[in-house]
Amino acid sequence: MDFPTNRQAPQVALQPAPRCTLVIFGATGDMTGRLLMPALYNLARFNSLHPDFRVIGIGHRRLDDEDFRRGLKESIDQVFAARGPQAASSFDPSVWQWLMARTSYLMGDFEDERTYAELIQALAAESGGVIFYFATAPGYFQTIARHLHDAGLLKQAGGRWRRVVIEKPFGRDLPSACELNKQLTRVIHENQIFRIDHFLGKETVQNILVSRFANSVFESSWNRLYIDHVQITAAEAIGVERRSEFYEQTGALRDMVPNHLFQLLAMVAMEPPNSFDADAVRTEKEKLLDAIHIQTPFEALQNSVRGQYQSGLVGGKPMRGYREEEGVAPDSRTETYVALKLGIDNWRWAGVPFYLRTGKALARRQTQIVIAFKDAGHALFRQSAQEKPPANTLVLQIQPDEGLFFHMKAKVPGSKIRIAPVSMDFRYADHFLTGHSSGYETLIYDCMVGDATLFQRAADIELGWEAVLPFQQAWAEGGEIHSYRAGSQGPAAADVLLARDGRQWLSLE
Repeated sequence: MDFPTNRQAPQVALQPAPRCTLVIFGATGDMTGRLLMPALYNLARFNSLHPDFRVIGIGHRRLDDEDFRRGLKESIDQVFAARGPQAASSFDPSVWQWLMARTSYLMGDFEDERTYAELIQALAAESGGVIFYFATAPGYFQTIARHLHDAGLLKQAGGRWRRVVIEKPFGRDLPSACELNKQLTRVIHENQIFRIDHFLGKETVQNILVSRFANSVFESSWNRLYIDHVQITAAEAIGVERRSEFYEQTGALRDMVPNHLFQLLAMVAMEPPNSFDADAVRTEKEKLLDAIHIQTPFEALQNSVRGQYQSGLVGGKPMRGYREEEGVAPDSRTETYVALKLGIDNWRWAGVPFYLRTGKALARRQTQIVIAFKDAGHALFRQSAQEKPPANTLVLQIQPDEGLFFHMKAKVPGSKIRIAPVSMDFRYADHFLTGHSSGYETLIYDCMVGDATLFQRAADIELGWEAVLPFQQAWAEGGEIHSYRAGSQGPAAADVLLARDGRQWLSLE
């Protein structure tokens, strides 16, 4: 049997997307310059945009086209500089010029009908599709949607499609998420709404499905008979930085769990879809989220840990505590860390605990899924090791150092039978020319071609909030917030959460 030896397979070029215009509401914000425009640059670099593609930025600031473009250039220069000298030197000015020649700016108030009248004129010559991207504060979502509808900008006819991309946070709790869905679907068809989660645009997240379903060695053992537990981690080394006002109103649970972490949970635990068509994949994800065991508030309090970081060292640099950040109340009870224990009520996962954790100001930036397999038994090797070797684990590394790492046991060379842990590693960078990507490239392109596989349905959003509702209720009535030092693994109470079950977190070091 021959296996490929090419360790640097080039990135597969995408076919140019259909003709369309991307309208960005909130175009002068950080998201446009730091995430959306670099993603569009990458798509243009790989010839994945239609020759007549256009960008129209809408914002409150008084700018002309050239002012807007200058600001975008400053942002992308900062993005490439942050990636290091090699990335900065790879920037192609001709690609950027191509993109800027198709980029314009419209100053307007999101609540003013005149803004939408001007937008109608700007889109008059567009014979293809239009994507309306809501890169704004959530409070504007319903307002923009209603005005687009009233102006007739959402009508589809004669091959002219209209789609709306909505960023998180999608509601603050179950009632607000249901109300937002209700209001949006009054003026926009559900199949026109693309609820975006940039985690799902990362290659390693999409590779979860391939790793599971294309490799029988994994799929045959991907169940309660062989798996002891699952850990899902989304750790950040940074603090709240300039987002303290937003974070005070949100916290780690709302910011990460019902969206990012639950989407990873759905990808790793869903049943095999009939195909990779969008509806088939999203239906199985929805079934999985619906199977999450709904705990009582008392159970939720026992199965959760909240934390808040104090001053410490992260990467050798000092970081002040959360309550010392500008805009944070000195007695704030907002959590910057959360760990949860969940269960799934179906045949495949009955009795298998899922441990989720996310936090800021931790030892390192790391997003990963750990599949911990049951122990094979050690009676045969009882005399072969000074201590019990760890069980087999499969680590799906999302970021950084994307890849799959399988930890197993092997014999130590010598005359005696001694065993030690070893690992088999697969790193994306060793096999594919992946380049720098934020994940938005895939999602923007998918929206252009109408592929909704990686976007969330309204039901996904509501099921996620339903599962975290008991934790919100329990915490509203009290419960301790544990402090942890910036640059650490998190609060000690999170270790206890697993230790009481005889388990432990995979270290972030």
